[in-house]
Amino acid sequence: MAGLVPFNKRENSLLSTGFEGFQNMLDDFFADAWPFTRSLAGDTFKIDVQENEKEYIVEAELPGVKKEEVDVSLNEGRLNITVSKKENVDKKYKNYIHRERRLSSMTRNIFLRDSDSEGIKAKLEEGLLTITVPKVVKPDNFVKITIE
Repeated sequence: MAGLVPFNKRENSLLSTGFEGFQNMLDDFFADAWPFTRSLAGDTFKIDVQENEKEYIVEAELPGVKKEEVDVSLNEGRLNITVSKKENVDKKYKNYIHRERRLSSMTRNIFLRDSDSEGIKAKLEEGLLTITVPKVVKPDNFVKITIE
């Protein structure tokens, strides 16, 4: 599981094989960017989850993504954020010497235990998707038990 951590591979001497730098170099070599640099384009997007007494606040960093390219859903407490981005880069010369297309899709799932499916709000502004999920108001089932 430690190998699934993107970018900053955790520096844990128990899990370290000594080849982390070599693995990063291989990842960079087979990436389609030049010079060899790591980017979020081939990985996934960062999310932050905050919780208070009334709601969950989920923030996802989605730079360069339009709201039409984002799908947000909640099913049985599991918040699903999916981004599908289709990018066309056309460099037109007389007979199309160079033409590129790229399609990417990323999904994140977060389990929000007490989430309420009513009143969810989502807003995408300047590359930051903010989703506010209210919590279910649970009745107070406090019962005083008499000792015999």
